[in-house]
Amino acid sequence: MTDPVEHLLELLAQDAGSERLAQVLPAARAAGAGGADLDRVERATELALRIRRTLTEHRRREAELEALFDTASDLAGARDPDAVLKSIVRRARLLLGTDVAYLSMNEPAAHGTSMRVTDGSVSALFQEVRLGMGEGLGGLVAQTARPYATADYFADLRFDHTTPIDTAVKDEGLVAILGVPLTLGSRVIGVLYAANRTTRRFPPDEVALLSSLADHAAIALDTAHLLEETRVALRERNEANEVIHAHSEAMRRAEEAHDRLADLVLRGADVPEVAAAVAKVLGGAIAVHDSDLGELARIGATTGTPARSAVSSSRTTGRAVAQDDTWVCAVVAGRELLGSITLTGRPDLADADRRLFERASVVTALLLLLRRSVAEAENKVRGELITDLLTAPDRDPAALTARARRIGVELGVPHVVLVADGASAPRERLLAAAAHLASAGRGLAGAHGEHVVLLLPGKEIASAATDTARVLGKAVGAPVTVGAGGPATGPDRVVEAHAEAARCLSALLVLGRRGQGGTPADLGFVGVLLGERADVAGYVRTTLGPLLDYDASRGTELVRTLSAYFACGANLSRAKDELHVHVNTVVQRLDRVGTLLGEDWVGPERVLEVQLALRLLRLVG
Repeated sequence: MTDPVEHLLELLAQDAGSERLAQVLPAARAAGAGGADLDRVERATELALRIRRTLTEHRRREAELEALFDTASDLAGARDPDAVLKSIVRRARLLLGTDVAYLSMNEPAAHGTSMRVTDGSVSALFQEVRLGMGEGLGGLVAQTARPYATADYFADLRFDHTTPIDTAVKDEGLVAILGVPLTLGSRVIGVLYAANRTTRRFPPDEVALLSSLADHAAIALDTAHLLEETRVALRERNEANEVIHAHSEAMRRAEEAHDRLADLVLRGADVPEVAAAVAKVLGGAIAVHDSDLGELARIGATTGTPARSAVSSSRTTGRAVAQDDTWVCAVVAGRELLGSITLTGRPDLADADRRLFERASVVTALLLLLRRSVAEAENKVRGELITDLLTAPDRDPAALTARARRIGVELGVPHVVLVADGASAPRERLLAAAAHLASAGRGLAGAHGEHVVLLLPGKEIASAATDTARVLGKAVGAPVTVGAGGPATGPDRVVEAHAEAARCLSALLVLGRRGQGGTPADLGFVGVLLGERADVAGYVRTTLGPLLDYDASRGTELVRTLSAYFACGANLSRAKDELHVHVNTVVQRLDRVGTLLGEDWVGPERVLEVQLALRLLRLVG
């Protein structure tokens, strides 16, 4: 009979579904498995189902990214406005996996928006519906320039339900609807929708992705209209051939630059590569910052960080704005500010180059969204691994080691365990900073209990604690206190090192040492007295370990001699009477103590710690 665990691995290798994986445990139970074997099969089944879910989630994300890349490629090559609209709607339906997708274009003269393109629609009435400004969901989006979503349109009282609109929606059988605006600057030119014929909630990430697609598509649509206008101008204004030729050349340059930027994203380029390409095309210095004005890339000599007021103005208008001799453009996805891009050295930026600069911000937004999606998926895997290491290290150490190796972490080498407390800093922000630090250092980070836990390769716990407190504090803009433990080698030692680090953190906080990093060695006996869970045995072992081991292996009485020596007020003559030995024997034993503990053991601080350890040894036996 095939081993159930091997059968689970074979099913995973065959890309079997969750249903088949779930059948292994009942089959093993029916075959007579019981006790530890059945528990092993049950744990293996849980892990296999978790792996199956993780793989499914990764594939879904890959499908979304592929759809976004295809969209960027299609829109970059589209020249006909109708072709642009059809590509938008087709990709929107594919991207969100909805039953229907459609797009309406605004009609300013008629003060409304009318259906232009549909994909998946079966109702002729719905395909010809027209919405006045503020009517229904789409009219509200067109009027407010804000995205709206509803899981059940007819039960949602936020919208102005008119008879023509509701009749058309019922005829199409739609229930859940998401609508986002297509904007050029501050002007809404249309609304892009994704809808289902059954109840469905649209999470924020789907709203952001559809908004990003709509923004990207609006600029591509604007490009198509501009090209059409250029062709008309060429036919109608023969007397302005030179001006039109210059304009056409500028547009061609913009298209090539846009295609090049889209190609960089498709090839998996990072932010500095995109910034370098924009700097080369525009002939200036480029800097990219995140939403907190943290620098992501810098090409050439730029003038520091952009003013928040300039970023806010660009975000509001949707256009690049001038700040002294610098151009600033907000990088946004829907309503979310992802960062900003600045251009220095081009104070006289022409309209075509200004549009190219604004397109660069859209491509940068797409790149940041993709990078964030990948980072979130990887951080989730790392966080789950941290949780498993701290809660169930003995369940399957080999599996934990293999999982870590798949994300570039080798648990077989020494790691420092760090527990961080951000006090006033938001926990999510501290976790994000810790995840970035751990990823850069080939380690792990995740939330556990009330704190953030890091697992970083290395043996120097003192420097790791100090450096981590400094780096995380700078990243979150608030003091971060870090306790360190270890080093730990292998999954089974991580829990012990984590407990040590947590006790150290507790002592640091009690001592008022916020914003610092520390180790048990830094705290000495203070850690034993102030730690939330004092490790008395560990302190005794750390302080007197060499003497205890020497006495145990050789049958000597160094610990007893040292206790008598201190009890007699460090008087050799009284100590030899207490021990019933010659004074030279006492001196020889104390010399051996100095050899084992180090010559500095007679210093005031060491003497205090040694006496405390001896007292604790007598108390706990």
